Amino acid sequence: MSHTGTTDNGGALVLFSGGQDSSVCLAWALARYPRVETVGFAYGQRHEVELMSRKAVLSAIAAAFPAWRGRLGPDHMLGLETLGAISETALTRAAEIGFSASGLPTTFVPGRNLLFFTFAAALGYRRGIFRLVGGMCQTDFSGYPDCRNDTLRTLEAALRLGMEAPFRLDLPLMWRSKAETWALAEALGGPALVDLIVEHSHTCYLGDRSQRFAWGYGCGECPACRLRAAGFEDWQRERAQA
Repeated sequence: MSHTGTTDNGGALVLFSGGQDSSVCLAWALARYPRVETVGFAYGQRHEVELMSRKAVLSAIAAAFPAWRGRLGPDHMLGLETLGAISETALTRAAEIGFSASGLPTTFVPGRNLLFFTFAAALGYRRGIFRLVGGMCQTDFSGYPDCRNDTLRTLEAALRLGMEAPFRLDLPLMWRSKAETWALAEALGGPALVDLIVEHSHTCYLGDRSQRFAWGYGCGECPACRLRAAGFEDWQRERAQA
């Protein structure tokens, strides 16, 4: 793999976990950019099953959407196990999911999104990709400070300065509710994309795929499942009223 430097190849690099939000972001990027690569991170997450879901979603998209298949480039997996080793959180330990003394959810992994984008930028720099796509959301989120727009726009500026490269963070879900994210999936790929996300993506913090609901697989009780379920129900209700 040759060093590309600041020659922009016009593509996009999607931070792709295999969850609902990043799957919608992948479709969003495939609908806009001629070349799309994906990057995932193994950081010792408790819901490691999402790493297997990544492959399932990528294969399903390639099979169901031939036009997108031609735009889909390599998938990259980066190991960030040190992050899990130094994080005492409910996403990296068998700990109770709730709220810490600071008021933040115990599922908050300090520095996670900051590191994800920094490593993605380093990879993108080498491959000539300066559009980094992430599914962070400030509208329906769990209170994570590194999902806020101000945080990520500040990071965007730091990446540009620190690498002297024209990085841009595309955050298509930042101001969308979970219901609006489901609506976006339907607008991008119709019922086929919605069904694909329901069947193959994974968001449950506990990594439970033993139960299937209308909105997908999960435990049905953790914050990620409740948020996903509520958004799906809101979207279905809004569609029925339209």
